[in-house]
Parts: sequence; structure tokens; C-alpha cells
Amino acid sequence: MKLRLSPQTLLLLDAFLEQAEEWKYGYDLSRATGLKSGTLYPILMRLAERKLLETEWEAAKPGKPPRHMYRFTPDGLRFARANASAHAGGGLGQVALGLTSPGPVEI
Repeated sequence: MKLRLSPQTLLLLDAFLEQAEEWKYGYDLSRATGLKSGTLYPILMRLAERKLLETEWEAAKPGKPPRHMYRFTPDGLRFARANASAHAGGGLGQVALGLTSPGPVEI
């Protein structure tokens, strides 16, 4: 599966891994990652198109609009965990953004 793993995508995958089985809202993901909506939602759409995330609309409550929710598919969870182990030594996004060391590198 060809997916561009930008620092922002890695940061988002890392946020999903924190509670991998739970549904998450875009707004909460934005707050957790610091990603703006113009960056966040296209990544969420690409991950969903590649069947790494499942999406669902939350039932609307009176007076409130419905909210879109996201969580890993089984394939998405395997993909994120595989990339997390490949970037051991810190969270995926933290390493990608240069905020932590990627750990030892074999030469």
C-alpha cells in the first residue's frame, strides 16, 4: 500500500494509537495533534479511502449537528503499529517532526 507518510500523517497515526480502539472526532484529533482542519481532514479522507480508518456519523442530538467519527480498521491498526515499530524511540509524529531522536540507526 503506497501512502505518503508525511510528518503530519505520522502525528495523526500516533494520536490514533493512544487509544486505538476508540472512536475519535476530528475536532479532538485537531486539538491533540495541533493540525489545522485544512491539513487534518484531507489526511483523514486519504486514510479512510485506503481502508485504514472507518468512519461513521454520530446520531444527531436535538439542537446539535451530527459529528463525523473515526477509528482504525484492523488493517489500519496493523499499518500504524508497523510504522510505530519502524520509528521506535518516540512517537511517530514526534520523530517525524524532529522533536525526538529516532533512536539508534544501524549502518
